Amino acid sequence: MSNKAIIGRKVGMTQLFTEDGKVIPVTVVEAGPCPVVQVKTEETDGYVALKLGFLPAKEKSLNGPDLGQFKKANVAPCKVLKEIRIDSVEGVKVGDKLLADVFQAGDRVDASGVTKGHGYTGVIKRWNQHRLKETHGVGPVHREPGSMGANSTPSRVFKHKHLAGQYGVENVTIQNLEVIRVDVQRNAILVKGAIPGPKGSVVTLKSSVKHSK
Repeated sequence: MSNKAIIGRKVGMTQLFTEDGKVIPVTVVEAGPCPVVQVKTEETDGYVALKLGFLPAKEKSLNGPDLGQFKKANVAPCKVLKEIRIDSVEGVKVGDKLLADVFQAGDRVDASGVTKGHGYTGVIKRWNQHRLKETHGVGPVHREPGSMGANSTPSRVFKHKHLAGQYGVENVTIQNLEVIRVDVQRNAILVKGAIPGPKGSVVTLKSSVKHSK
């Protein structure tokens, strides 16, 4: 595969020390094993992709369509079934298992996941807006979003105005992170820096679309 990808689970963060004493913060990802459930090619599907499974599951916990895909591929059922587009599927066939060693130390990856949920929050926490002064005369609006500008023109609130609402639980990708270490025996990939999501959440690591020195 020219570019690589794998599904994993965020374990948490720790730190490593280099020989010269520098500290590197890393996120530990339990990566794979990910069985290949389907291989999509340009000839059969119009694009190139792999459909991967992750985390074993009982048959009764899956719906009919998903279970049918695993049975067709003769692969044990998995909790997670995700399709990932890549450049080439040469040498990959249904039933193969992708392990943590698809990546090596020094590789650059994009980490995708669902961010932590913070519930319904106001504009200060959600959008980092300033509060008003806590002085006499300001009134009971210290943490409110401010003027809506609803004069006779435009007589409405413009779209995309930063207001209170659901904060978090969004699909986020952090690009161009460095793989520091790969532990094949423990199915672990250590990625420099933080990646989206709480501990135990499912993340996807894919070869970076950006290439820095």
